[in-house]
Amino acid sequence: MLTKRIIPCLDCDLQVPEGRVVKGVEFKEIKYAGNPVDLATRYYEEGADEIIILDITASYERRATMADVIKRLTENVFIPICVGGGIRKVEDYTNMLKAGADKCSTNTAAIKNPELLTEASKVVGSQAVVIGIDAKRRYVDSPNEAPDKNVIETDNGLCWFDCSIYGGHEFTGMDAIDWAVKCQDLGAGEILLTSMDGDGTQAGYDLDLVKAVNDAVDIPVIASGGVGEPKHILEAFKYSDASAALAASIFHFNEYSIGEVKEYLHKNGVKVRL
Repeated sequence: MLTKRIIPCLDCDLQVPEGRVVKGVEFKEIKYAGNPVDLATRYYEEGADEIIILDITASYERRATMADVIKRLTENVFIPICVGGGIRKVEDYTNMLKAGADKCSTNTAAIKNPELLTEASKVVGSQAVVIGIDAKRRYVDSPNEAPDKNVIETDNGLCWFDCSIYGGHEFTGMDAIDWAVKCQDLGAGEILLTSMDGDGTQAGYDLDLVKAVNDAVDIPVIASGGVGEPKHILEAFKYSDASAALAASIFHFNEYSIGEVKEYLHKNGVKVRL
């Protein structure tokens, strides 16, 4: 059994020059959570397996990713760092890796230009090419209402999952499961899968979404969106067999430490790095 990863996520913007970590609910109601360098250092010392830095306004503001923040952050953090937000061309991947990142995640640019994934994987390797998928439930009364979508049955009814872009500001009408498979075929080496319905709610991951995507692809899937307690992370590993679990609020606001989460998982039969 492969070791499962615990990944804190820093959603950042550039409202201040040094960057700031923020957290919202369903991609809205943004509030300040801390300094990115300070938080990343703390999570590294607590035993995080990786850290994901998402520049959440870069795509929407059509600007470059915060390279200076990444350079400062990686001076004291020696675990894999994935950077997302504003990654639009192969040069952005190489620039972020030169700044100290190990992987780059893209969402909007890949949907607009899918060949970016293939081009980037040839230059930096598929292990450094992460596809971010921000998905929202679309309920239907019958599969016939969405004949070209992967409609699944959930406790709340039938639904399919709609991909969003520009930090959740626009929806594409693209089926998230089909898109995940296509991204794998194009060269992506990992999927960062976020439930927009669960984001910031602390009500738990959308397990139906995570399982559906994980079952459809062979590359690692990171479950994201909705963690409120260690039990939710356990559920993601047990029910969907995700490779990694991402969390933000429970770590940022000191509800749980990474060590506490890992001890809980270990006691419940999940193999983690202690």
